[in-house]
Amino acid sequence: MSEKEFLEPVFIDSFDLDDAWFQTLSRILDKGHVYTITRGSYEGQRRLEFDLAVIRVKHPAHQIIPIIPEGMNIPAPTDMEYIQGYLSYLLTGTKTETEDYTYGERLVEPKVRIKQKNAAGKEMIQEMPLDCNQVEEVIKIYKTQGFGTNQAIMEIGMPSDIKLTDPPCLRLIDTRVRYGKLHFYLYFRSWDLWGGFPSNLGGLQLVKKYMADEIGVEDGEIVAMSKGLHLYEYSWELAKLRTNKTHQTIV
Repeated sequence: MSEKEFLEPVFIDSFDLDDAWFQTLSRILDKGHVYTITRGSYEGQRRLEFDLAVIRVKHPAHQIIPIIPEGMNIPAPTDMEYIQGYLSYLLTGTKTETEDYTYGERLVEPKVRIKQKNAAGKEMIQEMPLDCNQVEEVIKIYKTQGFGTNQAIMEIGMPSDIKLTDPPCLRLIDTRVRYGKLHFYLYFRSWDLWGGFPSNLGGLQLVKKYMADEIGVEDGEIVAMSKGLHLYEYSWELAKLRTNKTHQTIV
């Protein structure tokens, strides 16, 4: 049987978030699968995607934002100002009228959306609060019941998300306190490597640091997993420039 008939998972062991981004960009240019999107964001365009990627970041607080070497004509994918704003997004339930959800809402003020018809027969959407701040509950579990548990997990996804036009990419934030540190284990169903990856991990690193301080332990590692970590076609040349692989052809 051809080796291409099997999935080709990749594992990336990195020092900090800058190193994680650089290594993952380089690896996807070598190991990515090219396909045309038939449903979802950028439908009809091409993506370069891993079969499965697991990225371990040992010191995510060391360098949070990607470093673009001086002289490279490449726009930075994110900055600390954006990540600080993203932290507020992750820790509050605020959302606009046009948003079905935000990660922050799902984490700290989750609601179930129920379709109902009013007296005039018009379809209305009612939101029912679940009264569960997952961030504070996880902190409480560790502070009051110790670290010997596998139950301190925060969920973003809901079963009804399958019906959304743009369901959440981040689905799970699992946690563990081990060796005196709080670690995050993340799962993304789909994940934009160029812009989403550095902003998401930067913001989640700040959340992890906040939670570690509240629990009274050290800030630990991030292990992120995705079967949909990808580069949109518009960023292929940018990735080649950043990784010095301008000679490489993607087919």
